[in-house]
Amino acid sequence: MVFNSTIFLFLFLPAFLALYFLAPGKLKNVVLILFSLVFYTWGSAMLVLLLLGSVILNFSGAIFIRKGFRVSGLSVLLIFNIGLLGYFKYCNFGLDALNGMLRMFHVHGVFFHPVTGLLLPLGISFYTFRAIAYVLDVYKGKTDPSTNFLEFCTWFTMFPLISAGPIVRYATLQNQLTSRNISVDRFTEGMARFVTGLAKKVLIAGTFSTVSQYVFSANLSEVSMVMAWTGIIAFTLEIYFDFSGYSDMAIGLGKMIGFDFPENFNYPYAARDIREFWRRWHITLSNWLRDYLFLPVAYSLSRKLKNDSYFRIKTDYIIYAVATLVTFVLCGLWHGAAWTFVAWGFYFAVFLIMEQIFLGRLLKKLWPPLQHLYTILVVSCSFVIFKSASLGDAFNFLGKLFSFSSGNPAVNSYIWFFCFNGQTLMATLAALIFSVPAYGYLRQYAIVPGKTNSLIRLFLNTSAVLILGTLFIVTLSYLASNTYNPFIYLRF
Repeated sequence: MVFNSTIFLFLFLPAFLALYFLAPGKLKNVVLILFSLVFYTWGSAMLVLLLLGSVILNFSGAIFIRKGFRVSGLSVLLIFNIGLLGYFKYCNFGLDALNGMLRMFHVHGVFFHPVTGLLLPLGISFYTFRAIAYVLDVYKGKTDPSTNFLEFCTWFTMFPLISAGPIVRYATLQNQLTSRNISVDRFTEGMARFVTGLAKKVLIAGTFSTVSQYVFSANLSEVSMVMAWTGIIAFTLEIYFDFSGYSDMAIGLGKMIGFDFPENFNYPYAARDIREFWRRWHITLSNWLRDYLFLPVAYSLSRKLKNDSYFRIKTDYIIYAVATLVTFVLCGLWHGAAWTFVAWGFYFAVFLIMEQIFLGRLLKKLWPPLQHLYTILVVSCSFVIFKSASLGDAFNFLGKLFSFSSGNPAVNSYIWFFCFNGQTLMATLAALIFSVPAYGYLRQYAIVPGKTNSLIRLFLNTSAVLILGTLFIVTLSYLASNTYNPFIYLRF
């Protein structure tokens, strides 16, 4: 089940909200848990037992850590969580890599057969990272272990977060699990956020998905350079509005039922360099990687490297480079079990290292629009690697981007005819507007507390309601005609 399905919108969500608000305070968590398990079971059937097992083990294991079994408790939980993710997501990838190494060293007669029928549990990358953060925070004394299983289970399984984040840590919601602020204003604010995310996903991301699929599924030799750029720009917009739309929907759902989830995107395409891009893109994942991977690796290296420089390279640069490389290669692998994702992480690591050492200083001297252009160019090229089925396909597509080719006029005309129309134009305009904080600036300057005329505020608020209502109706019409795609990030 996904948020942009008619079953969720017209059956699951209304039933959940009705029972949730009818339930007394102490039973609201029970209702949320039961509906979360139904939501999860809908997509993963018996794999819900895996989720429940993870809940029980992490809850009890954290208590054992606090009671004095620090090293043993942490070791068991890390082995379980990492092993769980490794088996279901990377088992066959690892076996394939081993077979490749055996062939490279001419070892004959040994072959590791892939595990057949292996299913990827829904959202395992997201809830496993939340579990790892929880047990490490308990181990370090940053968070007290939960002693209320019902509250812990609510945090771990809640359906707005279970399938694709944001990666919300236990400490962030700890107080809200006991008592939360539920009001009509917060509900309407959450509903507006949900509708906005739904429209971003269905109307904008869905439109660009059609364009990118046509381009990437065509024979590359018959696609022109201009059409190749069109395809990758379309995918760059698609993946942003797909994932940020999902995050908006999750945050909106949380607000509707009294929770405040952290923001996951902050207009990343408005960034002026790659470092800023990653501070704005998938913020909860970036923060997780910083706190639980980059900083520990950097700290460990700083304790071992005592000299100011090695091979005439500053130690600080070496530490940053190694920690960044480890972090982003694993970040790429987290996104998918394929060499393309490893290369995608390595690609970003190289640019981050260059910006830290010298490129960042050069970028600051450039005209700001050129800084934005640099960021969009680097990010768009990264998504060629991200979307390609193999490294060979990625290199071929990148080559097409930077070598002039008119392609096959018939193929390009075919793509143009089916992909570019009034809907594409409207989606492009909407994408340009919502890729930057234009609406926030408008409200900031139009509504000044104590100064703005009440009629102006009424006009702006009424306009917002009408726009959201129209967006919801148009979105439902697209859902009814089945012109949408599943969320890209659900496969992670």
